[in-house]
Amino acid sequence: MAELRPIPIEHLLRRLLEEPRAQQSLFDLPLRKCWRPDPKGDVDLSVAVHGRRAETPVGPAAGPHAQLAQNVLLAWLGGARIIELKTVQILDELKIARPCIDAATVGLNVEWSQELRLDESLREYVTAWLLLAVARALDPLGIGERACAASSPVFELSVGYDLKGLQSPRMRAYLEAVKDVGKLVDDLRPRVRAATGSDRLADVEVDPRMVSCVTLSTFHGCPPGEIEKIALYLLGEIGVDVIVKFNPTLLGFEEVTHVLRERMGYRDLSPREAAFATDLEWQDALALGHRLESYANKHGRHFGVKMTNTLVVENHKKFFPASEKDMYLSGPPLHVLALRCADRWRAAFGTSVPLSFSGGIDQHNAADAVACDLVPVTTCTDLLRPGGYGRLPRYLDNLTTAMRDVGARDREELILRRFGHGPEAVRVACASLREEGERLSALDGRSRQSAEALFAEAEVVAVEAVKGRTSTLAAALEHFAKSRLSGKDAAATLVRANLSALRESIVSAAGALNTHELSERALGDPRYAAGKNSKPPRKVGTALVLLDCLSCDKCVPVCPNDANFMIATPLEEIACEDLLLDGDGKISRAPAALFRFGKPEQWANFADACNECGNCDVFCPEDGGPYIMKARWFGSQASMDASPALDGLHVTAGDGIRVSARVGGVALALLVAPSGEAILEDGRVRARYDAVNGNLLDATPIGDARGPHTLRGSLFLTLRALCRGALDPARVNPVSAALPGVRWPS
Repeated sequence: MAELRPIPIEHLLRRLLEEPRAQQSLFDLPLRKCWRPDPKGDVDLSVAVHGRRAETPVGPAAGPHAQLAQNVLLAWLGGARIIELKTVQILDELKIARPCIDAATVGLNVEWSQELRLDESLREYVTAWLLLAVARALDPLGIGERACAASSPVFELSVGYDLKGLQSPRMRAYLEAVKDVGKLVDDLRPRVRAATGSDRLADVEVDPRMVSCVTLSTFHGCPPGEIEKIALYLLGEIGVDVIVKFNPTLLGFEEVTHVLRERMGYRDLSPREAAFATDLEWQDALALGHRLESYANKHGRHFGVKMTNTLVVENHKKFFPASEKDMYLSGPPLHVLALRCADRWRAAFGTSVPLSFSGGIDQHNAADAVACDLVPVTTCTDLLRPGGYGRLPRYLDNLTTAMRDVGARDREELILRRFGHGPEAVRVACASLREEGERLSALDGRSRQSAEALFAEAEVVAVEAVKGRTSTLAAALEHFAKSRLSGKDAAATLVRANLSALRESIVSAAGALNTHELSERALGDPRYAAGKNSKPPRKVGTALVLLDCLSCDKCVPVCPNDANFMIATPLEEIACEDLLLDGDGKISRAPAALFRFGKPEQWANFADACNECGNCDVFCPEDGGPYIMKARWFGSQASMDASPALDGLHVTAGDGIRVSARVGGVALALLVAPSGEAILEDGRVRARYDAVNGNLLDATPIGDARGPHTLRGSLFLTLRALCRGALDPARVNPVSAALPGVRWPS
């Protein structure tokens, strides 16, 4: 199994420094596809999230887009400002089946937790936290100092799945460490200074409070009886805000099956009934929510709920290994189920607990989800499609357009106006306020009548504001307070004291009304149904090969880890010769076919960032899979040695360029001297080449080697082409970032 290995911070820094200038991209995301705040400045996309302020309300869900440092930076470049880091747990040596992600139609996967060790995950998240501060100081997008200062993201940690694991010494230490990463950041600063030569970047200001909110995933067998205990442990003993992320099984097996198969037409998908039997049930979830809300309020912490995790369905796909009996559903059908959960929760629970969302979010529905008072709105499956992280800016552009369409200057006004439920929300909130008799019971009869009249006036003022006829709701209520509630009488004092709560209640009520409408719309919307999500990406019927392909470039953006990259290969045609070693130890030459490059670009794979998820295979028009067929570069010899079943190569530099390669399981060694002489060995034959023009100079057997044995001439030319392209001074990639200044002889 391929394993992810964190890329050294020095290599990531070189890309951060050099790639934007060299090729107008960063981690292979074109700068023109990154998100920049709208220069008009007439709308404010920011949102308060558990005591912090985030510039935008969207980001990646805990999943493949949030477990390596470069993933997090790519999400930030796309406009994500709330980043839910991939779930960590005490079991940190998982063996995950490969391939594990299939986003061909809907979203399906068989991977479910972090693939790094706990200490690696911690270092990776801290590395990302520091690199984001460096990126804001460098301003690669040219947005200006003020905009960079506002772009600081909020990290949320996702954890699972049982109390014993979370209370273990290693997990306890992890949870304490993420709250204050000052020491870990300081340990990295000398490496920043050495890699950049800049005191300014090494000493960049970094908030040590990396994480103050933890999401508890109730997935993968999290015992229902332990959910509350875990949340109390996190709120009380660890001292963090807590979001409990529920499962779509809350709706019950019959409803989920009916909606999925009958209403949306996904008859090939069968929910796993056993998962419903072991998950938290609806009434228990509501009771748990009330208790945790009360506990959090008493202890000065925030509590929230997230809808939803993925749905367990039976594995009927040939794409995943047959050993996997379950797979996990996301994408369009989950959007409908998650919205129903959110709507039902608010109808039964009320609006006092913040609600965040995950499930089938894309550029077309993100603005609607934000208008439902969902914070944050997180995405995953959509970013696995062609365009990758470059799809994320459209969410924010469409959100900006949606706000302008209704004259909203901020998220609150969008909630009040997007679906037209603002006036109804005012009536609901005011009626709720009147029903709370204790607010008026202390007043005498005349004062009570006066207070009721003032509340009625406030209702009229609020209705006019939410219709957009006056100023914002906040400004309208503030003006009302100054003009009508300036007195010190009991009625004015009581009404003035409740205006802030009234405003919050109006916004929450509008969000709940919007959620209900959106949930009903989504259930009948054909774009979430099977008919619109059953056609897989087109395959052309040709086989992918090591060198040369259709050059569609889809494999680069669909990789969440930025493992696939392009290298330049100048057009050329070279006659090559195979070397034949006979039984007497003599070498002869045999003409081979011409070695041709018919295209100026080739694609390669960086093994340390590739977990063989299979997503690039899904979207590649040819058969075979880029992560399998394309050249695989290892970040270190140790990485290469740890994967003996995989072909690939690793390059180091010192006295020339040294290449360690494995082709068809056979080890090769290539040394390229500064003079331009290249020596290739396969253990039996040593061949000498001109590294510049690729010509064979001579060959000798190694020791007393005997044949029959063949050293193919195309091997050297292939290695030459790959290394020359990867070390091209005009481009920056994972290989060249590890070998600054190293170039193939020319």
